[in-house]
Amino acid sequence: MHSEVVPLVEAGRISQEVGTRLSQLAPGSYCLHKSWGAGKVLEWDIRGGKITINFEKNENATMGLQLAISKTENLDPEHFRAQKLEAMDELRELASSNPVELVRRTLKSNGGTMKIDQLERELIGSVVPEENYKKWWDGAKKLLRESRAAVVPTKRTEPLVLRDENVSAADSLLQDFEVARDFKAKARALEAIIKDFKHFKDNAEAQEAINQSIDESVRKGMKLHLGQALDLLVGRDELMAASSVIELDASALRVSDVIANEGTKIGEELGSLPAARQRMVFEAYPAAFGDEWVKELLAIFDKVGPRGLAEIAKLLVEQEQSSDLFEFLRKHICGRTLGADSLLWVCRERKKSAEPVFDVEVGNAILSLLERDVMDDGPRKSSRLQSYFMEDRGLIPDLIEGADSNEIRNFARKLHQSQIFPELDRKSLMARVIKASPQTQELVNSDGAERKTDGVISSWDSITKRKEDLEDLITNQIPQNREDIKIARSYGDLRENAEYHMSKDYQKVLMRRQADTEIALSTVQGTDFSNVVTDEVKIGTVIAFKDDNGESAVYTVLGAWDSDPDNNVISYLSELGNSMLGLKVGDSVKVQGVEMAVTSIDAYNKG
Repeated sequence: MHSEVVPLVEAGRISQEVGTRLSQLAPGSYCLHKSWGAGKVLEWDIRGGKITINFEKNENATMGLQLAISKTENLDPEHFRAQKLEAMDELRELASSNPVELVRRTLKSNGGTMKIDQLERELIGSVVPEENYKKWWDGAKKLLRESRAAVVPTKRTEPLVLRDENVSAADSLLQDFEVARDFKAKARALEAIIKDFKHFKDNAEAQEAINQSIDESVRKGMKLHLGQALDLLVGRDELMAASSVIELDASALRVSDVIANEGTKIGEELGSLPAARQRMVFEAYPAAFGDEWVKELLAIFDKVGPRGLAEIAKLLVEQEQSSDLFEFLRKHICGRTLGADSLLWVCRERKKSAEPVFDVEVGNAILSLLERDVMDDGPRKSSRLQSYFMEDRGLIPDLIEGADSNEIRNFARKLHQSQIFPELDRKSLMARVIKASPQTQELVNSDGAERKTDGVISSWDSITKRKEDLEDLITNQIPQNREDIKIARSYGDLRENAEYHMSKDYQKVLMRRQADTEIALSTVQGTDFSNVVTDEVKIGTVIAFKDDNGESAVYTVLGAWDSDPDNNVISYLSELGNSMLGLKVGDSVKVQGVEMAVTSIDAYNKG
């Protein structure tokens, strides 16, 4: 009890309890006010009943002694909030040089546990500048996990817990794994265990506990979090592969079990996994599907993202299954059904793994995909492919190298008439084509094949449909785009306004589409395909083919706007349709990459 308080207690003027509490407010001591924060007592006047306290949020505050006793609570000089009053410069230096120690002190002063938002209130603005806090905390979390000084939660609603300094490295790693409540947290804890497996090398009991925990978690949650569940199983396999004291028993859930049960859904769930982890999943396909593993793996090729499809290609080449890969790629390139990531991989690997399937057909497939992506509603999926097509100046020359003049001309025409590139970009691309193949200069000089003739030929039904599309464009899509631009402009700063720039770019696409459609409709020649002579393939004929293996196919060549690929109806202006014109029974042509002979030619409209 303070020496100035003792006489008051002995004289019976205040109780022992009040005397003890009053002594805690002696000059130089620390206290905590609910509203004003931590404070240091500067001076007191016991006879006058007043006390002066320097609070965080109220400097040099003068209070009545009785009010101070009732409204404040004692604060230990070693408490973090007291240190903020006396050693702020030291704490700020600690935030920069040793974030782990700063957090450890803060936790220790709060009973060893705090919520993330509580820690923020303690540090932001006073110890760590608010504008730097997020970056600082991201770095501090990483250091805390590496040092194992505290259990770091993955969710803000869970507490940050200070570890006992006497806990072993193995126990702290296990503790992190056991308290993890979701797949991501468990995967992170498992990675730490694998990294420091030396602490568990001979501990069969701990390894079995980890194995059982993973098995139970995956069985319960894989339907909702398939990709994360696979990540956890692959991590478990890495751990078990390093073990010399335990093996998976027959009842344990394996990666191959999950693959076999989930089928092609797997492909959509693997994008977030590192390439090495994806590779381990792909290596489990033979165990899951037996002789059908290549077919099943290729079924997800176009769904796993750029890292995954590269790993699938490597695996198939290593396992001497590259012929199946190339057949798959060729089929989907010719059918215009290969996705943006796959086409991008083919282009990047054109002088390496993808060389056997790289030719001008890849360029046509790219242009078709970009056109579809622009037309479709929703977010663009081919932006990276379009950027690569523009930026790799050697791509177009490589695409048309070795192609015949007809193939080059068709590709050039498709590019020149494309609506997906701004005018300057399209001119730049066409310049690359012309440099590699000067004969295509006439397309630019005449502004396109459709415009230099009296017009393309198409069915009356398709012309009607094109007119309806133009009407929808003028009355619905263009007005809606104008409204989107107005809304985007209201968001502010046009230099950083992504929505505004996207809407303006789309406006250019719509305007060009309107102009091109109006020009095409003004010159198109309508027909019902009647009175067609069938001595050779012409517009309006149905052609039957057969290859050397006896496989047959039937194609119909119709007008420029009549394509229906699902039913093998093709435009006479398409690469395939153009290659068929003039063929007679017995002639051969490549159809989807396969040499086929014409067996019959019939009229489309026999009326």
